[in-house]
Amino acid sequence: MLREDYATWRCGRHELSLTRPRVMGVLNVTPDSFSDGGQNADARAAIDRALQMLDEGADIIDVGGESTRPGHTPVDPEEEGNRIVPVVRGILAAAPSAIVSIDTRHAAVAKIAVRLGASIVNDVSGFTDPAMVEVAAESRCGCIVMHWNRLSGVSTRRSVTLDSPRLLSRRPAQPRVVPTSTRRFTLPEEAPIMREIMGFLGDQARTLMRADVSHDRICIDPGPGFDKTADEDVVVQRATHKLVSMGYPVVTAVSRKRFVGAVSGVADAARRDAATIGMVLSAIEAGSRIVRVHDVASTTQAVNGYWSVAKPDARQGFVSLGSNVGDRVDNLTRAVKLINKIPLTRVVLVSRAYETEPAYGIDTPVANAVAEIRTELHPLVLLDALMGVEEELQRVRDPRQAGHGPRTIDCDLAFVEGERHAGPKLTLPHPHLGERDYVLVPMEDLMHDPVRFLMHAGVPVFAPEERVGHVLSELGELDWQEA
Repeated sequence: MLREDYATWRCGRHELSLTRPRVMGVLNVTPDSFSDGGQNADARAAIDRALQMLDEGADIIDVGGESTRPGHTPVDPEEEGNRIVPVVRGILAAAPSAIVSIDTRHAAVAKIAVRLGASIVNDVSGFTDPAMVEVAAESRCGCIVMHWNRLSGVSTRRSVTLDSPRLLSRRPAQPRVVPTSTRRFTLPEEAPIMREIMGFLGDQARTLMRADVSHDRICIDPGPGFDKTADEDVVVQRATHKLVSMGYPVVTAVSRKRFVGAVSGVADAARRDAATIGMVLSAIEAGSRIVRVHDVASTTQAVNGYWSVAKPDARQGFVSLGSNVGDRVDNLTRAVKLINKIPLTRVVLVSRAYETEPAYGIDTPVANAVAEIRTELHPLVLLDALMGVEEELQRVRDPRQAGHGPRTIDCDLAFVEGERHAGPKLTLPHPHLGERDYVLVPMEDLMHDPVRFLMHAGVPVFAPEERVGHVLSELGELDWQEA
């Protein structure tokens, strides 16, 4: 499909499509964080919060073990490592396909995290340490280059003289002086600030590339709040489009910062989320595609609302349908009709219905089909809508059977173009997609070679004899289209 933006950020084993904004959830595992007061200093609490953020819509979890708030106490690498290791390990044990970032300026900590499975190194010192460059070069991690240098002092508020003082002398005995006309600006001049920040970010990105870190692994972050005044931070945010023009994905990391409080009048950092969202949406409009926030749920909701009306963005998807209770083919047909009524979603094609062998502990044969859709909904929003279809068709879930009991209908979101997601609520692509004969065979009704399609999308596909739920026979067409 044609896209306005083809950018892909390569992060370790992940290729993150930036055709829509991505939310990075902040996970501080420190006792002295400026915004959350050390709520996640306990490893178990931090892991639970990470999984919660994934279910709220986070695409990336950014784990930090050292506070970088103004006046912070530096932490040695050993202590920082002790904080982050159990958290990174726990997140990836619970959600193996999650994209985890490590927020650190210490090469030793970055190296440990990457070995544990972290996919991104978010370096607040901008990879000025050669050892950090070496970590990036020796791995496939994504790299966030951040600006944290005190600006050179050229960013004072400026004034412009519009008229020079002059004498008016209609009558020599009564001369009158016309005063100077001066325009006083509320903010510093943009040009010197952006030259300094963009110069640094460009230099450090090139340093990484000279070390054999590919261009598509690099993101840039202007470092709001890091040795910058509120005025300077506003200037930088207004110039987001200039940062985007550098050709690297731009991270917007304004969440709960002091300057957000200054412009919103909110002193308590934890209450600055509404103002943060306003700035995030402005940055997205200017081209930023990664937003780093504390309040993932509200930000995701706001971004979904904004994106749905601002950017036409229909994506191809596949929904696997199954029924083994009552009139199974009619259940499949009714489900497709209901899916076709989901807002911003249309059914394009539907496979024939097939009788398949029971799998995953199901006792009776199942009627299966696959619907190809186009949707502009966030995958988690679409999943909720599919669960609504199940409820309308009166599916009963027995918690003792882990989702594998009898069902009038089962709607599995199997694949969405350009989407990879991890979390207890949803994993995309579906983790068992490549082993399910009852999905792969119906997909042959919808496209020439589904195995090649899925393998190209990074989904491993099992040989036919190694699959589960083998197709036994055809049950016919589904009459799903309204007259």
